Amino acid sequence: MKAEYDLSKLKARKNPYASKLKKPVTMRLSEDVVEYFKGMAEEAGIPYQSLINLYLRDCLANHRKLQIKWPHAV
Repeated sequence: MKAEYDLSKLKARKNPYASKLKKPVTMRLSEDVVEYFKGMAEEAGIPYQSLINLYLRDCLANHRKLQIKWPHAV
């Protein structure tokens, strides 16, 4: 093995799997919801968007479904 390698001739290339790792989305969340997750994330020492992703991934893994019951119009 060489002590030093000349990397100046190498060309950089993008990771072909990077776009499949996470998908950027725009969401409108209530301010109190964002503050709640930011507080929890600060306690855990991770970015709040990562915490939200972990929470949603947990919902996915455990097949959690929200039950929404709208009041009937009279």
